[in-house]
Amino acid sequence: MGSPDLLTPARRGAPFLELENAVVVRAGVPILSIDSLRIAEGEHVALLGPNGSGKSTFVKLITREVFPLHRDRPPVRFKGRDRVTLAEVQRCLGIVSSTMQDQITVHLPAIDVVAGGLYGALGVPAHVEGEDEARERACAALELIGIAELATRDVLTLSTGQARRVLIARALVHDPEVLVFDEPCAGLDPEGMHHVRSSMRLLARRGTGIILVTHHPEDIVPEIDRLVLLKGGTVIADGPKRELLTDEVMSTLFEVPLRVRRTVADVSAPEAPAAEDEFAMAADAAMPAVPTAKLAASVAAPPAADSPEPAIAAPADPSASVVLTPPPAEIDDARGEDYFSLVSVY
Repeated sequence: MGSPDLLTPARRGAPFLELENAVVVRAGVPILSIDSLRIAEGEHVALLGPNGSGKSTFVKLITREVFPLHRDRPPVRFKGRDRVTLAEVQRCLGIVSSTMQDQITVHLPAIDVVAGGLYGALGVPAHVEGEDEARERACAALELIGIAELATRDVLTLSTGQARRVLIARALVHDPEVLVFDEPCAGLDPEGMHHVRSSMRLLARRGTGIILVTHHPEDIVPEIDRLVLLKGGTVIADGPKRELLTDEVMSTLFEVPLRVRRTVADVSAPEAPAAEDEFAMAADAAMPAVPTAKLAASVAAPPAADSPEPAIAAPADPSASVVLTPPPAEIDDARGEDYFSLVSVY
């Protein structure tokens, strides 16, 4: 199993997952059909789509819970190989899912739940070799996520947010190359969302590949720069998130009128109090605490007469919405961090 070194960054750039003409059928009806999708090792990508778009089927496909239609060449390839065993897939992938949380119905200390990830079990099986080393690795994973104090706590007594973070530690205990976050913030309050997204950012920064599957743009942390849009079981768009997180694209994807709200945090500026407005609060809910962060002004002053940037007026009342596209002129995008959210237009 090796030493519990969970801080070794993964390589980036080599092919990790390749889907080519991958079709999953249920009751004779295609529920997922991907012509071509490639994700590199160490890449940070989000799959965004409404309910029923094929997101859950995609996760089941790459974890070998469902299989695509047979082709002469296997439609799903891992690390450039046509054929891999289930054990090999499980070694290179870690899965974080709220559905797994529902499966924990027995009283176990959090450290055993995490260590169970090394055995594909909910706890440490009886009479196995390397039990002490497994718990040592579990402690390292809990510490990395910042919840070492929960190691001896009964997982059934934890809050939903705490238990979700325990599952993140479980997913990374075997030091996988890629973590799949399947609707990681489902059922969480703002505090729980904050900590889960903070953990996602931490792992992305250490070099772990991230595949986020969600229908909430708020889950797309700044380290994720690529967006794949799923609708009706197919990929309808694939590209940089700034190009796809627009009013028009999101309204088309979710089939309701939507506005995309963008908030930029300037993390290179000296410490300063956050702006007290609805956009600052939205960013605070979506981002981890950064000691040197300064939330950039969300409502810009009218530009100079020769400025190409449109004016962004302050809302007349707190319930009004403002679209932060493009960002205020004084924001240096190279030094800022983007946070996105959707506002329904009624």
